[in-house]
Amino acid sequence: MLLAGSMPALLAVPAVAQTAPASAAPGFQGRVHAFRLGGFELVTALAGSGRNDDPIGTFGLDIPPETFAKVSAENFIPSDWAAGSFTPVLLRGPEGLVLFDTGMEPAHTRAALALAGVKPEDIGHVVLTHMHPDHIGGLMEGDAPVFAGAQLIAPQAEAEYWAANPTEAYKAKVAPLIGKARLIGDGDEILPGVRAEAAHGHTPGHTTYLLESQGKKLLLTGDSFNHYVWSVQHPEWHVRFDVDKVMGAATRRRVLVRLANERIPFVGYHMPFPAVGFIAPNSAGAWRYVPATYQFT
Repeated sequence: MLLAGSMPALLAVPAVAQTAPASAAPGFQGRVHAFRLGGFELVTALAGSGRNDDPIGTFGLDIPPETFAKVSAENFIPSDWAAGSFTPVLLRGPEGLVLFDTGMEPAHTRAALALAGVKPEDIGHVVLTHMHPDHIGGLMEGDAPVFAGAQLIAPQAEAEYWAANPTEAYKAKVAPLIGKARLIGDGDEILPGVRAEAAHGHTPGHTTYLLESQGKKLLLTGDSFNHYVWSVQHPEWHVRFDVDKVMGAATRRRVLVRLANERIPFVGYHMPFPAVGFIAPNSAGAWRYVPATYQFT
């Protein structure tokens, strides 16, 4: 049943994943997955993918190779390479269309959004979990903002850190926009039904967002954990891209415990597409990823 006043373009997307036509962006096949959370309409949009040929160097810096290989084999995945993906989230709520993170390449993000019937100019707010290149890459195309009509919302601690420690990606993608951005902190309700929750460690201002509508909840976990096996079953393993590796591990554990205890779904930016799932206890002090299937249809 469609909600009164809901956007037909979004609702035209079926709840199953789609693959982009080849003409959408040369060499890139995007996908989208639409579902409801209470009164919200959500779309996860595959805005890029890649291959990692040194996964232990990313997800298991401090562990023996034989341990990494054993855990991988137990979960039917190779230990010498890994597939990855980038999945921004589109939300239609009381404030219109909101995009959480922007992918690596503007053309890929634009192609994925097009599958949902959405153009960049339709977006009213762009919200960042943090400012690593694969989350901010879609903000600018050359010297032009991709989401010219959108308000940028970003964690203040994150903005301050990268302003003091600017990367080339920050200088090209965020610096031209940050002067007009709305900077937010832990616990802020940034939009109706959307609350920021600090999840620092991966970066100094990394932030998750709790969505709540009509008694239903979902957590956008960003990069709290970046692999559905290694970082979920072993949150204590150090991750290469965590700025503070000890804090990153502690945050992973805290977020996993919260998801398991509250039994709420989440969207993880790097989880297997469509990136929607649950966390369940696996054994004492460990967890497992349970992909969503038909719970939201």
